[in-house]
Amino acid sequence: MPVVTTDAESETGIPKSLSNEPPSETMEEIEHTCPQPRLTLTAPAPFADETNCQCRAPHEKLTIAQARLGTPADRPVRVYADGIFDLFHSGHARALMQAKTLFPNSYLLVGVCSDDLTHKFKGFTVMNEAERYEALRHCRYVDEVIRDAPWTLTPEFLEKHKIDFVAHDDIPYSSAGSDDVYKHIKEAGMFVPTQRTEGISTSDIITRIVRDYDVYARRNLQRGYTAKELNVSFINEKRYRFQNQVDKMKEKVKNVEERSKEFVNRVEEKSHDLIQKWEEKSREFIGNFLELFGPDGAWKQMFQERSSRMLQALSPKQSPLKSWARCRDFRPDNLHKP
Repeated sequence: MPVVTTDAESETGIPKSLSNEPPSETMEEIEHTCPQPRLTLTAPAPFADETNCQCRAPHEKLTIAQARLGTPADRPVRVYADGIFDLFHSGHARALMQAKTLFPNSYLLVGVCSDDLTHKFKGFTVMNEAERYEALRHCRYVDEVIRDAPWTLTPEFLEKHKIDFVAHDDIPYSSAGSDDVYKHIKEAGMFVPTQRTEGISTSDIITRIVRDYDVYARRNLQRGYTAKELNVSFINEKRYRFQNQVDKMKEKVKNVEERSKEFVNRVEEKSHDLIQKWEEKSREFIGNFLELFGPDGAWKQMFQERSSRMLQALSPKQSPLKSWARCRDFRPDNLHKP
């Protein structure tokens, strides 16, 4: 929101900018210079100490209704979400997505607690603080990461980072001697709830690893990690390696069985094809045989033709008398005439 200021006056009480004119006030608008949400995701989100919002315009208090209507129009609504974010997973990402999309124009700041605070109030982490910072920087919904975030939000911290609202799931978070560390944020009307993702959490992932510890230890031994790196005793190391060898043998046997099945299937397919082709050739052979040797076949006709030719060849020729008898002027009584 623009702020009105008056120019400094001269010694005579006349504004310096208007010393040649009747006294009057000039209006100077102080515009918001708050960082804008990331539009291109070609680089990780910056750290807060790198951006350090130095906007001189007053940060007016907003209601949730105003923020949902897109107010103010000249700056984004600055939403804050904090956490440990150990073993960053889809549940974390979905919570940050909800925080980012609470309002039409949101700038999401994410606070990540340090190792010292986390180990003191919650417990040991799998990832160290530097790894957790980097995981958050590469989440598409995050506009800015605040390192070494406080466990309990103070008015000084909220004012320093010009935070409008705090986003977190609505389940009371009891810690550091408080029944709910977000109680004072809720009472101030700055709390916006998000929904937890069921079935996934850092504790669930750690539980899976502990439950299947032998499987993961054997896998990492097979991949080249030493027993010392895995904190595995000498006996367990030998047992895991023996189990790996047994698994390899089982896999080989399984592969041989599968290949045998494939070979049998191929033989059956080829046998079926050969039988089908043999049947087709047999039908063709029988058809050709019947055409040649059947009752009306070509062989019978050929035999009949040859038989008739042989009969003609073997039959005697006609006598000369019969030949003369066929002549037109032949008479039997003329045979005794001189």
